[in-house]
Amino acid sequence: MKRVIVVAAAAALAAATLASPAQAVRTAAEPAAETEYVVLYKEGANAADAQKAIEAAGGSIVKVNTAVGLATVTTTNSGFFAAVKDNSAIEGVARNRVIGTAPKAARVQAGAAKAIQAKAVEKEGRAGATPVKRGKNPKAEPLSDLQWDMQQIHANEAHKYETGDKRVLVGVLDTGVDGSHPDIAPNFNRALSRNFTVDIPTDANGDTVDGPCEVASCVDPADVDDDGHGTHVASSIASPVNRLGVSGVAPNVSIVNIRAGQDSGYFFLQPTVDALTYAGDIGIDVVNMSYYVDPWLFNCVDNPADSPESQLEQATIIRATQRALDYAHNRGVTLISAAGNEAMDYTKTNTDTSSPDFVSVPGQAPYSRTIPPSCKSMPGEGDHVISVSSTGISKRKAYYSNYGDGFVDVASPGGDVYDTSDNTRDITKATLSAYPKSLAVANGEIDENGEPTVPYVVKDCNGSVCGYYQYLQGTSMASPRAVGVAALIVSKYGRPDHRHPGGLTMDPAAVERILKGTATPTPCPTPAAFTYTRHLPAGSTVTATHTCEGGGAGNGFYGRGIVDALRAVGR
Repeated sequence: MKRVIVVAAAAALAAATLASPAQAVRTAAEPAAETEYVVLYKEGANAADAQKAIEAAGGSIVKVNTAVGLATVTTTNSGFFAAVKDNSAIEGVARNRVIGTAPKAARVQAGAAKAIQAKAVEKEGRAGATPVKRGKNPKAEPLSDLQWDMQQIHANEAHKYETGDKRVLVGVLDTGVDGSHPDIAPNFNRALSRNFTVDIPTDANGDTVDGPCEVASCVDPADVDDDGHGTHVASSIASPVNRLGVSGVAPNVSIVNIRAGQDSGYFFLQPTVDALTYAGDIGIDVVNMSYYVDPWLFNCVDNPADSPESQLEQATIIRATQRALDYAHNRGVTLISAAGNEAMDYTKTNTDTSSPDFVSVPGQAPYSRTIPPSCKSMPGEGDHVISVSSTGISKRKAYYSNYGDGFVDVASPGGDVYDTSDNTRDITKATLSAYPKSLAVANGEIDENGEPTVPYVVKDCNGSVCGYYQYLQGTSMASPRAVGVAALIVSKYGRPDHRHPGGLTMDPAAVERILKGTATPTPCPTPAAFTYTRHLPAGSTVTATHTCEGGGAGNGFYGRGIVDALRAVGR
């Protein structure tokens, strides 16, 4: 989701907020607001020793994820970081956020640049689109004619052999899932769903990140999505075949909301770790992770542009996230992640001007860094994670999708609104999935009669029951379709899970082997340096050239190929 700035206004805003590394460093002498840290215990260290070090430095432990050894700590000691970073029981420390406020600098980014970064790729193409009509195939879901993505991976054909098993649990690590949506509710497991985030509310100055808290605790119920991203993902995986709207790739598996993202689209370290270890504990079979851990798009342990504190912060994110990924993988969870939308080759040296994207330090702002391939975007570049690039309707790699030979494992349809004969926008070349009605109302996208007022929102009804759907594009939309294929694989080949009676399980390595082995090999374009042309609605034209590297066994655009549900289970 929060992956790339793609419009000129965003670029201008980013340039206006750039700061030198010196400006981005917080010193121990700055005012001591109550601040939240995450502290990673050293592997093998006595937890009691780590806790003593934290308390001696003036920290109060809020909670500890004992599976990973990650503690959430609050403190008013401005010297807390320096006091604990070299303790023999501590491996890493990372600043989380200022408690009870959204600082002005954070608000500027969250309210403007962040919103553009998070949504520009996914919602691009809304302007000037033509309203869509319902499909008329009586043997399919009403909107199935609009689901070109399902046709690309032969999902409907695969349903002749496997539609999924309710015992297969798919975890959606995202901004939440609207469990009341009529095209999600039949497959939504409310009992197992959890929210590991706390909304960051509007402060006394009116500055906001997540907006006002909807409940007193600022912890949304586990069947709510105030962003819409997670609901789209869940629907893509497992909307049921119920004569309403769309169908998911695996329409009979169970969806579990394991919320790790804020309403605003931020994903912090502690919720990510908690979500992953929870997935391992309850017997989740496959998880979708369409995000990166904030505040760093790339985590570097020794980048000379970063302060020592920032270097340790990034190292902590890498190590803690990897521990959580290992924990989940070792307990049978297949880990699948979006490759990201920066249009970068992750195997080359790049430039990042977006990090840190959430700042809890007065005067701090994003700054420009040179990023070598050794830096990691987490969780997508973690061990055991299957990374998914995005394709358009013609099967070309989407213009925004990241790529890289050895980085991308497989490709999957995520939409490309410029994948058209004349390189102009067509919203129907994005992907269509469920949209919370509450958001459509709040955004003025449906009228008082419940009818869509914008072309990117579609309504469908079965009798008196109506659902809303929206077009989005992105690698965030590609990975859940790969997840759906993985869920079909577990449904067909899994065995009873003795650790979790009533469930199914399958070795994640075997799931990955089948997913990759049955993907449709897709060669690099000819020539391999492919130029994308986009005629923007404002009248300007943008071009970009991406070079595909690799051969028959895999390449940087498609990995092992485009996932194929029919080949995966139709035998």
